[in-house]
Amino acid sequence: MANQQFDFGLIGLGVMGRNLLLNMADHGFAVIGYNRSPQKVKELEEEMVEGTTIKGTSDLKVLVDSLKIPRRITLLVQAGKPVDDVLQELIPLLDKGDIVIDGGNSHYTDTLRRVQYMQEKGFHYMGMGVSGGEEGARRGPSIMPGGDPEAYQHVKPMLEAVSAKVNGEPCVAHLGKGAAGHYVKMVHNGIEYGIMQLISEVYDVLHRGYGLTNDELHEVFKQWNEGELQSFLVEITRDIFLKNDDKTGKRLVDVILDKAGSKGTGKWTSQDAMDLGISIPTIDIAVSMRNLSALKQERVNAAAVYPSAIKITGVSKEEIIQEAREALFFGTMISYAQGLALLFVASKEYNMDIPLPRVVKIWRGGCIIRSTLLEIFYQAYTGNPELPNILLDSHIAALLKSKTANTRKFITTAIQVGIPASALAASLGYFDAYRSAVMPTNLIQAQRDFFGAHTYQRVDEEGIFHSNWQ
Repeated sequence: MANQQFDFGLIGLGVMGRNLLLNMADHGFAVIGYNRSPQKVKELEEEMVEGTTIKGTSDLKVLVDSLKIPRRITLLVQAGKPVDDVLQELIPLLDKGDIVIDGGNSHYTDTLRRVQYMQEKGFHYMGMGVSGGEEGARRGPSIMPGGDPEAYQHVKPMLEAVSAKVNGEPCVAHLGKGAAGHYVKMVHNGIEYGIMQLISEVYDVLHRGYGLTNDELHEVFKQWNEGELQSFLVEITRDIFLKNDDKTGKRLVDVILDKAGSKGTGKWTSQDAMDLGISIPTIDIAVSMRNLSALKQERVNAAAVYPSAIKITGVSKEEIIQEAREALFFGTMISYAQGLALLFVASKEYNMDIPLPRVVKIWRGGCIIRSTLLEIFYQAYTGNPELPNILLDSHIAALLKSKTANTRKFITTAIQVGIPASALAASLGYFDAYRSAVMPTNLIQAQRDFFGAHTYQRVDEEGIFHSNWQ
């Protein structure tokens, strides 16, 4: 057909979808975008860069009929039922062999179901995580596709062109079978929850506890971002402290209500880790603290019942900042370790064949959790792709050992003055438990056998045992 001129179609022209389409056009691809809203279509075409080929439409059939064969279509719509609704509209318009990619934050179980459903109808279907926010989508995100390897070959050149680059290498790779792409993105977001909570706790101790001003905090995070803590999240935190509020003239961070929202991916990570029996307490507590933050009035009431004077004394500014830096480094390492350990187990349990060296490699640029630490992890996995936990790598172990003493000091200081440092404490607790050759869980198993005849194993011989405890 003469009108089949476009390389790629995208359904959903919100901020992410519009920016990703503009990014594709910048790299020489002819692209067409669909949205029910004519206003969204208009916004896309208004942002079109001269010399690029972009078309917008509110007619789904026009989009499908305009695409080269096999058609390559990405969905960037709200997760859940909206994805299924779009697929039902799309399927009658497709031909066998066409490729549909879900680029939203769908739950991996939904992606598995859709892969099977679309395959039975003769279509290729892939789940693809995209990280980097609106700026990443426009200038180069980290892209996490998984599933059908044949379909990936059809979209690989385009994804490599639009992704972020590190040392000239694209931050995109095929990440395994089935719903691997969305699973990796889910865990990415869980790690993100953990690191954001860790940063907020360090901020709380330095600001509310020690009295550092926003200007001083800006300088602290600026210095940290120039060293071993260099990362996107530290970088934006540095800049947040200087932003003024247009309405009051105060620093904007000081007029933002202390209630943090979420879209569910952190919760999904915790839920699936529980199902698999994998310990990720830093991520778990980060999810819980967002939930607790929503109880604003209850917290205000409780503060009146349990008043406390939060003031840190007896330590110099230089010492508290040094302790904070090392504690944040330590906790961040642990958050990554927990997420990557979950990926290691899930890859085998769900038969996804997720290549961890590739995962950390493509996270080095474009995504929200990009940091210099990922280069260290990449080296660890390059040396041992089957590493079950990065804490077992000798180089990483040396780094953590060097930070442990100041991490303990910083957490102790927070606890003594009543500042919640739950993610930091959970990170340290996980570390101490993971490196414990002996844990007190023998007593728990004795209790279980006492009241429920749940049996136990012995340290001195093989087998399963039960005792009459009474």
